[in-house]
Parts: sequence; C-alpha cells; structure tokens
Amino acid sequence: MPARPPPLDDETLHALIPRLRRFARSLASDAAAADDLVQATLERALTRGADMRDPSALQAWLFSVLYRVFVDEHRRAARWKRIARLFSAEDDTTSPTPEQVFDARSSLAGFARLAPEQRALLMLVSVEGLAYREAADALGIPVGTVMSRLSRARQALRAMQEETPPTSTLKALR
Repeated sequence: MPARPPPLDDETLHALIPRLRRFARSLASDAAAADDLVQATLERALTRGADMRDPSALQAWLFSVLYRVFVDEHRRAARWKRIARLFSAEDDTTSPTPEQVFDARSSLAGFARLAPEQRALLMLVSVEGLAYREAADALGIPVGTVMSRLSRARQALRAMQEETPPTSTLKALR
C-alpha cells in the first residue's frame, strides 16, 4: 500500500509556520509584512488545497504559494505607486537637465523604431508588469516567443542607446 500523503490539517500547517515565517522574512522588508505574507499563504492553502498537484510535497507547494503572493503584492504595490504619482498634487521643483531630456527623447525615438510586436511586448512586460505567461496569453503567442522577442527588443534598444551621437561636421576656421 503506498504511503499516504500528509493531510492539509491544522497540525501539519502549524508545524510549517516557522519555516514559512523564516522564508517570508527573508523576502519582506519587516516582520509585519512577513506575517501578512504567511497569513495570505495559509489562506490560499486552505481555500485552494485541492489544487495541489502532489500532496506529498506540501512544504514545497506552500513555499511556491508564498513566493507567488510576495511577487504579486510587489507588482501591485509598484503599479499603485505609478498610479499615485500620476494623480499626486506635488509639483516637481527640479526640472530635467538638457541631458536627461535628450536621453528620454532618444529612448522614445528608439522605442518607436522597434517592430510593433516588440513594442507591444515591452509595454506589457516592462511597463504594465505582466508576467511572460500573461503577456503570451494576451497576445496569443507562445511563452518562448515572448521571451525571444523581448530579448531581441532589449538588445535593439541597448544597441540604439550605445550608438555614439554623430560628430559635428563643422570645420574650425582660422
């Protein structure tokens, strides 16, 4: 008779809480945030425990759930910061330097020169924060295609930024 996998009960989960807290504290900035991660992980474990593929790998599954919760929260916080900056009433008292303006315009010009497929992927992944799988689903293409197009797009942008600006063709007169 095969060994029975550990049940998803209070005793089993309680035994894993110290390990989950230790992992959460290594990811989160403070103890309260780590405890929130553990709580969200346990809540998902109790509500979605039936989704577990291999019940004998409960600890690994809980660690992966905790990490996914952490990543999701981090992405959500970054999106909210960007949105809050759009609606903030604070005026930036420092204006950009001419070099910063030039760099920004050069980057936007380089972005505009990319193929539409590459621009779409860069927007979805880099700006909107979608995961590769989500971007692949949104565009109806395989994940491998997403990864290769992103790699080529980033390489092309780096190459455009590393190009040296044209030197002046003016001659000095005596």
